Amino acid sequence: MVHGFFFITGKRLFNSIFVMALSLFLSRAGAGQTPTADSLISRVKAKLDKVNDYEAKGKMRTNVIFIKAPIANVKVFYKKPNKLRINNEGGISFIPKGSVNINLGNIFINTKGFDIIDLGKENGTNLRIIKLLPKDENADMVLSTLYIDETQALIKKARTTTKENGTYELEMTYGKYVDFGLADKVIFSFNTRDYKLPKGITFDYDDGSKKAEIPDTLKNRKGKVEISYSGYTINKGVPDSVFQ
Repeated sequence: MVHGFFFITGKRLFNSIFVMALSLFLSRAGAGQTPTADSLISRVKAKLDKVNDYEAKGKMRTNVIFIKAPIANVKVFYKKPNKLRINNEGGISFIPKGSVNINLGNIFINTKGFDIIDLGKENGTNLRIIKLLPKDENADMVLSTLYIDETQALIKKARTTTKENGTYELEMTYGKYVDFGLADKVIFSFNTRDYKLPKGITFDYDDGSKKAEIPDTLKNRKGKVEISYSGYTINKGVPDSVFQ
């Protein structure tokens, strides 16, 4: 009886340990599986959706071959879904028309959704490459290619082609505000052919002369706007008057 008792108890204990080990194995196997492109995009979007508005301070460097622009102190204002304003404390900011797209949330604005194409991992960086094609044929965005850190659900790079503003690229470096998907540094690259200047504005060329039009030889060059943020004030409310 005593031996039988311990035999039954030991058998039950063995079965319990086996079930626990199997469950642990299956859970780890599931955790190790590559997430679907749809689920990864949902995670990225959920993080960006945490931000209803923000005000940020930073320094902006404009790197365009035909413009002499010093490093500027700027304030950047954002309000969901797509309001963005960049104020240069020193005067006019030479920013291309499409720079409103410097806000990553704009990629996901299309209400009719996207066709999602998973291209797997990028060689050398281990970033997941996913293409988004809007289902709405009238959408301004034609195609967006995202390079995503799967672990943190962060877009590290994005290349977007639009109908109105050509193709632009974003590169993001993250730090303190990673939980909101907000970058410490953003590099916005564009083709100077699509660069828009306010009417009546002239600028200094590298040779020191002032002219009213961009030479054809400079129209098809790469330009960059780089913003390094020193801090964000998130979800404290930004009035609509800021964007007028």
